[in-house]
Amino acid sequence: MASTKDYLDFILDQLSGLDEISCKAMMGEYILYYRGKVFGGIYDNRLLVKPVPTAIKMMPEAVRELPYEGAKEMIMVDDPDDREFLCELVEAMWEELPEKKNKRRK
Repeated sequence: MASTKDYLDFILDQLSGLDEISCKAMMGEYILYYRGKVFGGIYDNRLLVKPVPTAIKMMPEAVRELPYEGAKEMIMVDDPDDREFLCELVEAMWEELPEKKNKRRK
């Protein structure tokens, strides 16, 4: 099941307190970026974030889910309605996120 544009819009609105939030559509799902780094995505209308130490610490009871078959586990944000927490989470994760990989074209 692909994610809906309505759910994407909801999540982007929840994160509107942060500058430099962007997204990229990919095969019916959405990759989410903060200040140029991938922090998570929307998969089957679920908000999943990378399992960096800060995210694990801030959501110790959170369920880990696969965004799609063959992918690495991510942490499901079970309460995306909490706008303040969501913004704090993404901002706190930023330092621990990997730098964007440069892809070379041949």
